[in-house]
Amino acid sequence: MLFTDVSFALGPGDALAVRGPNGVGKSSLLRLAAGLLTAASGSIARIGAMALADEHPALDPSLPLERALGFWAGVDGGTVVTGLGAVGLTHLAEVPVRMLSTGQRRRVTLARVVASGAAIWLLDEPANGLDADSVTMLERLIADHRAGGGIVVIASHQMLNLPGAGLLDLTPERRGA
Repeated sequence: MLFTDVSFALGPGDALAVRGPNGVGKSSLLRLAAGLLTAASGSIARIGAMALADEHPALDPSLPLERALGFWAGVDGGTVVTGLGAVGLTHLAEVPVRMLSTGQRRRVTLARVVASGAAIWLLDEPANGLDADSVTMLERLIADHRAGGGIVVIASHQMLNLPGAGLLDLTPERRGA
């Protein structure tokens, strides 16, 4: 059992930062919220489309970036142009995904989330591999999404500027476990 007695509720414009050491269950909590894992007990209620960004970009590495993102845009009903423009990678549309740097792949993962049009963003370590300017861009994307009524849950070791966000600390000694 990774954790017990975890409860939170988020509404339009809300954000939750999930913190704790490695192995405490931050990523698992996001996967539970996304419906990719089943809780051993309790329940999870969610309304609205969700997009998960984790360490897997979920893009075919052999395809040009625009086509790889186009697959997900077709599934989600979003637009590639919106996603690539939001993360400043429109100029790399014809580059195969496998040729992208670590930071570019992370930004592409964020582009997939933006392009999805999902109301709920689940972001697992979204700042990993990003330079300072890209972290600022990430914070702006999150702020804009929240301002439009979107919800964001972020599991991260890095402190991001998330005004008004709630905090869920899964550190066992802080939770009384």
